Amino acid sequence: MDVMPLLVLVAGSAAVAGAARRTPVSAPLLLVAAGLVVSYLPGVPDYTLEPDIVLPLVLPPLLHTAALDSSYLDLRANARPVALLSVGYVLFAALAVGCTAFLVVPGLPLTAALVLGAVVAPPDAVAATAIARRLGLPSRITTILQGESLVNDATAITAYKVALAAAVGEGATWAGGLREFAVAALGGVGVGLVLMVPLHWLRKRLRDPLLQNTLSLLIPFAAYTAAEQVEASGVLAVVVVGLYLGHRSWQVDFATRLQEAAVWKMVAFVLESAVFALIGLQLRFVIGGLGEYGTGEAAWYAFVVFLAVVVARFLWVYPATFLPRLLSARIRERERETTARGAFVVSWAGMRGVVSLAIAFSIPATTHDGGAFPARNLVLFLTFTTVIGTLVVQGLTLPPLIRLLRLPGPDPRSATLAEAQAQSEASTAAERRLDELLADDRNALPQPLADRLRAVLERRRNAVWERLGAVHETTGESADDTYRRLTREVIEAEREVFVALRDARRIDDEMLRTLLRRLDLEEAAAYREEAAE
Repeated sequence: MDVMPLLVLVAGSAAVAGAARRTPVSAPLLLVAAGLVVSYLPGVPDYTLEPDIVLPLVLPPLLHTAALDSSYLDLRANARPVALLSVGYVLFAALAVGCTAFLVVPGLPLTAALVLGAVVAPPDAVAATAIARRLGLPSRITTILQGESLVNDATAITAYKVALAAAVGEGATWAGGLREFAVAALGGVGVGLVLMVPLHWLRKRLRDPLLQNTLSLLIPFAAYTAAEQVEASGVLAVVVVGLYLGHRSWQVDFATRLQEAAVWKMVAFVLESAVFALIGLQLRFVIGGLGEYGTGEAAWYAFVVFLAVVVARFLWVYPATFLPRLLSARIRERERETTARGAFVVSWAGMRGVVSLAIAFSIPATTHDGGAFPARNLVLFLTFTTVIGTLVVQGLTLPPLIRLLRLPGPDPRSATLAEAQAQSEASTAAERRLDELLADDRNALPQPLADRLRAVLERRRNAVWERLGAVHETTGESADDTYRRLTREVIEAEREVFVALRDARRIDDEMLRTLLRRLDLEEAAAYREEAAE
């Protein structure tokens, strides 16, 4: 097996994604564009999008890391809009796009058109949520977009299976389709509920952070496979397990949390970069398979399907947002911050992604009776153009649209005040506990060490409050900023001495690593992680 193409794909996509961080263009869009260009360069190997790899090997870890980073409480508070988008909208979009394609494309059977509708129905909210966070959208909109992306793939995959069964002549019925959907949804949630408690119990019992993180890497694949084995939704099983583990991550030790955060951030970066690059690299395969359809004719169909995808989301989002508010005073009271501008952003943030292409490439070439699947190559082409069209048109215009609408983002001062109050209460409780411990003779400490413990608590309490205070007129830093900068400077001075001692052979490399790790932990404690990183 030649691994060089895979290494080139990963390295190249990571390089493009890294470069995107220095530009105003979102990484998914730049990766797709780079893939489109590279696909026509001579000597580029064939990168085929294999659904047997993407769905069971790429989708579970991406869903898992998104679920770990999601807030179970926020999702529960916004369960109604999330469900309306992730279930209701996906089914509505599948029907709307399928019927549109059936009316526009001559000779396209309704069953094949509904397969196309199911394929392009689920938005991929990776790019949308990244933009939302970078531009400071209201947290409720970000939560809704993120919650939608966690569940909508399960709805789309189930709808696709039902439509495909009808298209290949397996005698699917509406009643059977609804039954299959219910079994997949309830089964996926059930498998997740069964697995989440023992997996969390095992995570807490493992004392070695390396073993804990190895288990963490295996969990999404185990949940997905277990659910698929009983013909349930592996997507929902992964999401349920991830939400539970993320909600209770505080119960595992700190070393595991530090390593796990770094590991999953790297995994998500590599996978997201590679899959968006793969989208662009499919251009040659898709256009080469058009066959009897002319380029102009296929382009017209692509434009109509793209338009149907965009319009269908507006037709669903606005009634789903405002009709319940008209009918229920309780909903109006609970969702006071809902605005037409917010609904417009949610409607426009409907970019499609790799899941749609992976599903499309899994369409069989033949039907149940041995005949060719009707217009399979055209379905692939329309899926590809829809994904590219939404990423380009909506992906490029979403940031300026958000700035134009001037949606009120989170108030940094209010967030800092809430953080300071929480830290103050926690520090007060810690000081009481420290006094109780030091009162016991078994915990006797020399006074300098006891004072140091109290100083650490006081420092932690004051650090957040200092960010609310005045800044230095020359540097623009708060007292907390200056403290952290000076801490880093003195730690760097120690680090240089340790390295010089190693170079002079006064200490060995093993001792150097021990000393540097100690400094690294102190530096990590002094510097809080910035939200934008």
